Amino acid sequence: MRLEYIIRLLAGTLILLSLLLGTMVSARWLLLAVFVALNLVQSSFTGFCPAEKIFTRLLPGLKS
Repeated sequence: MRLEYIIRLLAGTLILLSLLLGTMVSARWLLLAVFVALNLVQSSFTGFCPAEKIFTRLLPGLKS
């Protein structure tokens, strides 16, 4: 599996989880979705993605 697919899967999962928890537990969980969205926006401008750095160190055999 390619690294960009894993990052997209992670972002989508975190947003869905945030929406679910924001609906069922506390509205403060929606801040997680905001954080993920802001991270996606900044990575599109800067090219720096913290999740990419973490995954490349944890799983060195991944293709970019």
